[in-house]
Amino acid sequence: MRKVSLVCAVFAMFSLMAVAARSADDMGKTQTVKGWVSDSMCGAKGAMAGHEACAKKCLDKGAKMVVVTDKDKKVLTVDNPDALQDHVGHHVAVKGTVSGDTIHVDSVKML
Repeated sequence: MRKVSLVCAVFAMFSLMAVAARSADDMGKTQTVKGWVSDSMCGAKGAMAGHEACAKKCLDKGAKMVVVTDKDKKVLTVDNPDALQDHVGHHVAVKGTVSGDTIHVDSVKML
């Protein structure tokens, strides 16, 4: 019985290490994300043409700037919003470092 418990504990430890390694691989990767520049109040609802004025108003009220991805409608908070200040409400391709639900923008291209 003791050997079975030890084997289970070792297996659990290696499983946790594998999950942690995979998570570390996903963090901090530079990638290009296509999507809409929106605000955190509207999020994915603001991922469309014609939302520019509303997004600007929400950003002025303190909402955070986000990019809503085309692929899966994931909402990524922009940690350097000045990089996208001229693109609020636009459909863009953003190149940057994604870490969890945050993106640091290196460059932007209008679509």
